Amino acid sequence: MTDDTAGPPPPGPRNRGRSSPKPGTMAWPASFLYRLAQWTSPHAALLITLALGLIPAVLLTFGSAEVYESVVESDGVALLDQPALDAAMAVRSPWMDGAVTAFTNLAGTVGMPILAGTAMLVLAWRWRSWTPVLLMVSAAAGSLLMTVAGKDLIGRTRPPLPDAVPPYEHSASFPSGHSLNSVVIAGMVAYLIILRLEARWAKLLTIAAAAAFALAVGLSRVYLGHHWFTDVLVAWTLGLAWLAVVITVHRLLHSRRAAALDVDAGP
Repeated sequence: MTDDTAGPPPPGPRNRGRSSPKPGTMAWPASFLYRLAQWTSPHAALLITLALGLIPAVLLTFGSAEVYESVVESDGVALLDQPALDAAMAVRSPWMDGAVTAFTNLAGTVGMPILAGTAMLVLAWRWRSWTPVLLMVSAAAGSLLMTVAGKDLIGRTRPPLPDAVPPYEHSASFPSGHSLNSVVIAGMVAYLIILRLEARWAKLLTIAAAAAFALAVGLSRVYLGHHWFTDVLVAWTLGLAWLAVVITVHRLLHSRRAAALDVDAGP
């Protein structure tokens, strides 16, 4: 297998006079880096890529800290927890409870590994590349670590059992593991897919589908009374922050390799 998802390297000082890639032959991240390196240099493009990736990650991490603080102090966004649970209880029905339970299990400890593993293997096989395997394993490992560490450190109690839909869950509530994992896994699958898409509408549709899935999983946790709203909210922000870090590292590796190839090429 090879690692060829980012397309050919951007031109450096020694090959700027060469023809640019044909339209549609590269995914949008590689195309962006290509133009960025033309305007600056491969090394400057690497630094700009780092900033573009880490700034959202830092902001999302800060947002997660704000949610945590509101939970600890029982103010701010945490004041929405009980009203959100009350609203969910008001619209429940037997058939809806069953349907939402079946859906949320897709992002559970059994369903999500199956979905992630299947997507990873299919993409790796079709593209003859180790990239889907490395990125998916890295993303999933970080997501799992954040979920376990967060639950152990915070130890927040879930909503009262009488307000929840069975089967009941008894582990710590903060953050929502289902929500966090769905953001990371769906986001990573979407990222890998759009690397090979050419049509803008297809890329937007892929991103929208991933976002809708992660959003629906999070809302399902609140609907079932298995998590407070802030458990889901912090899972979304943490998941997006980690996703930004993993994608940024991937882009940086390609930028660095492109810069090295440019230096080695010579006149």
